[in-house]
Amino acid sequence: MNASKALMELLKGYAVKEVFGLPGETTLPLYKEWLSTPEVKHVMMRDERSAAFAADAFARFSYKPGVCEGPSVGATHMIPGVAEAYKASIPMLVFTSDIPLHYERRNTLTGINQTAMFEGITKESITVTEASDLPSIVRRAFRLATSGKPGPVHIRFPIDKQMEEIGDPHLYVQKDFKAYPGHRSVAELTKISEALKVLGLAQRPVIVCGQGVLLSQAWGEVQVLAELYGVPVGTTINGKGAFPENHPLSIGVTGSRGGTTLGNKVIDEADVIFYVGCSTDSTGTDTWKTPSLDTQAKIIHLNVSEGEVGNNYPIEVALIGDAAATLRVMIEVAEKQEKKVRKLPRIKAIQKEKEEYDAYVSGLMASNEIPIHPLRFVKELGDALPKDYLIVTDVGIAAIYTAAFLKQGEAGRRMIFNYAIGSLGYAIPASIGARYARPNSTVITLVGDGSFGFTAGELETVARVGGPNHLILFNNQSYGWIRAEWLLSYGKEYVDFATNFKPVDYLKIAEGFGLEATRMVKPDELGPTLKRNLEKKEPTFTEIIVKPEDKLVPPVPSWIKKAEKQGFSYIK
Repeated sequence: MNASKALMELLKGYAVKEVFGLPGETTLPLYKEWLSTPEVKHVMMRDERSAAFAADAFARFSYKPGVCEGPSVGATHMIPGVAEAYKASIPMLVFTSDIPLHYERRNTLTGINQTAMFEGITKESITVTEASDLPSIVRRAFRLATSGKPGPVHIRFPIDKQMEEIGDPHLYVQKDFKAYPGHRSVAELTKISEALKVLGLAQRPVIVCGQGVLLSQAWGEVQVLAELYGVPVGTTINGKGAFPENHPLSIGVTGSRGGTTLGNKVIDEADVIFYVGCSTDSTGTDTWKTPSLDTQAKIIHLNVSEGEVGNNYPIEVALIGDAAATLRVMIEVAEKQEKKVRKLPRIKAIQKEKEEYDAYVSGLMASNEIPIHPLRFVKELGDALPKDYLIVTDVGIAAIYTAAFLKQGEAGRRMIFNYAIGSLGYAIPASIGARYARPNSTVITLVGDGSFGFTAGELETVARVGGPNHLILFNNQSYGWIRAEWLLSYGKEYVDFATNFKPVDYLKIAEGFGLEATRMVKPDELGPTLKRNLEKKEPTFTEIIVKPEDKLVPPVPSWIKKAEKQGFSYIK
């Protein structure tokens, strides 16, 4: 058995059903064996970056490591997608083929030091130097990707090693690591007791959930603990779905991306903040202003990574362990007490503020403005959503309004955002990963026109893969986020510098790739068109004309203050 055949057998053993990638000469020996392995589907993408983004989204929605591959010539293209997965702690296996390693310093076409590129953006970069080592390398990669703080692992597989025979391949798999978390560690019991004491004595506690709650699938445990102590719960944008947003204790998304003045106010006024599965990054804390670095609040921090606990704030109690496993122990240890939902004066006050804020939002959602108001779109999308839906978003308008105002009534992973690195061009390829992760779900793909230019070629992949994947493009004919930052931080004389696009006929592009395409200009077109499209079982493409962010400032805390002071229109 050669090493390529051994790899395919191992992928079958680890229940890998799809691998996202595209061909190159240095991968053909592997593809030769792949052809006789129909159990592992090769999903051909149009760009290596897209393959990595697709694997990222697949991992987020499936709770299994995503797998992608690329040829040596395309290894550099994979970096944006792998970097996002690394910073977001998304488990992936990233395979790259290569020239024979002894040719690396002879200026061989497509050869480059891949290890140097990947070792800073993966948990480990491993080179197959002996074909007989491949099985143990693959097992190690699955263990590393799914355990502890999850993340991508890179395997460099030279073409000559792909063809090399393995005498006794030892193709066993370690079943614990087919999905994540591979193993669940629990924080120290004495620290759990300390945390419960601090939480129990708090007058104004709040829980903030990061993406780690979703990775750990700990949303049920979060809800039980929150109800037990009567604690309001917010999430970061990447953690959206960690707590049901129709729950009386929910304060929605917090921070600078998707956060609102209401949710951020609760954090600023808290005397105890319990971070669960949260990295306290700049996005989730509004660049460490919510709360401020000199906050008087006592902080409890639960994270599976010792590198993240207490990384940005002084902490009262450190809890290092898996979110779900540790919260289960906390619930067991905590004394049973009457649930305080709706009974605590503070909760009643927060609910009253929520009602007032919701009334403000409802007024905006009824807007008949042209171009279409983003909150009117959010309302109509919410009304049109099927029961089993997934939403994939690009950064910018696509993400900021859905995170803040599209309320997710049930806990769990329904929406994904790439706000670890936050690069453009995520949503379209990620939607393809989502289609394979949950094939019975309807995928709604929210795309910015700036991002569209990065990955427009993947419309062919969307059409080829098929299924209910409904792309909605927000056209403001610019890099609108940059226009807003120009306006608010530098002055209106700069907003047109390196931001504007010439008019593009996006419908012709979509139709050229075989997609049914529609343009919506008027608000009263939204509801009927969205409902009609989201019922279809094949992909659709819809263009919506919207204002750039400098014409209507989204709810970014630092921007709101500047817009209010300078007299610009904004959403709070």
